[in-house]
Amino acid sequence: MGDRRTQLAPPSKTARAIEDSLKAGYTCIRDAGGLDAGFKFAVEEGILEGPRLLCSVAIVSPSGGIGDRVAASGHRNTFNTDPMHPSGVANGPNDVRALVRELVRVGADVIKFATTGGASSRSGHGPMDIAFGQDEVKALVAEAKAQQKYTMCHAVGGPGLRMCIEAGVNSVEHGCYIADDPDLVNIMAGNNTFLTPTFEVYEFHSTISAPHVIARTKQLMQVHQDSMQMAIAAGVKISSGTDAGGFVHGDNAREIELMVERGLTNMQAIQTATGWAAECIGREKDFGTIAKGKYADFLVLDGDPLKDIGVFRAENSIQMVMKGGIAYVDNLPTQDDKTVSN
Repeated sequence: MGDRRTQLAPPSKTARAIEDSLKAGYTCIRDAGGLDAGFKFAVEEGILEGPRLLCSVAIVSPSGGIGDRVAASGHRNTFNTDPMHPSGVANGPNDVRALVRELVRVGADVIKFATTGGASSRSGHGPMDIAFGQDEVKALVAEAKAQQKYTMCHAVGGPGLRMCIEAGVNSVEHGCYIADDPDLVNIMAGNNTFLTPTFEVYEFHSTISAPHVIARTKQLMQVHQDSMQMAIAAGVKISSGTDAGGFVHGDNAREIELMVERGLTNMQAIQTATGWAAECIGREKDFGTIAKGKYADFLVLDGDPLKDIGVFRAENSIQMVMKGGIAYVDNLPTQDDKTVSN
């Protein structure tokens, strides 16, 4: 399981990204901003081979936030280009509630919103800068609950990070500066709020992005590891997600490796993409662990990930990917292969 941002690509590339994620062993993916629900239906109807998809359709933010398609120049950018989709922009509690309802109407399974800027945001909308007011965030979370939808919040640090946690969001995406506000992990543990660190996107931004993005990324990476370790020590569950846009798909498991490099045990890292991830989206009764009555979702690997977490990405390591009892990848040796080898 994992998170993906697949909106910055034409349909053909999006379809390829979905297929690549399944081949990499991911049988369920939660979209983190902009995936058309049509892809979900295409997978469900067998038109496209891919993981189960939970779509957010758009990222909810105020004007100028990360969900706003209008660039600083005043031109509309390519973010979430379908003119029939809600824009993701809402200002004030009433607009926020209405937008949540619109997103559900067009197929959203989860509501993604942003209370801060990000590493790649323009000046004035950075990782510590607040987006939305407290009344707006409370209205959004309350409306999502009324619509029986889980919430996930892009929140990197500062007052916006605390705001979404206190409002009762289901999962925090990034949460890099949690360590600067240590009491937050206790609130998260008490509310069963999940943390999705997305180390992989920062590894990407730290090398090939614009200079100001690289500088921001290197700064937040210094505290990001401490934040995850503080959260896990307090009993906060971690979910695996990459925040991928036009990259990473097919190399999803790099996130699991990065979690181990930053202090999780191999077993904990595996749980972030299996049992804990299923809990994060409220689907633990259906999948995430192997048990009677659950979907037959599992991998067969040529290696032991408890000894070597890199086995998920090793060449030719994935022998089988089973989703719902159907093998979408099957590289297991046949009896004929065994006869020839003998």
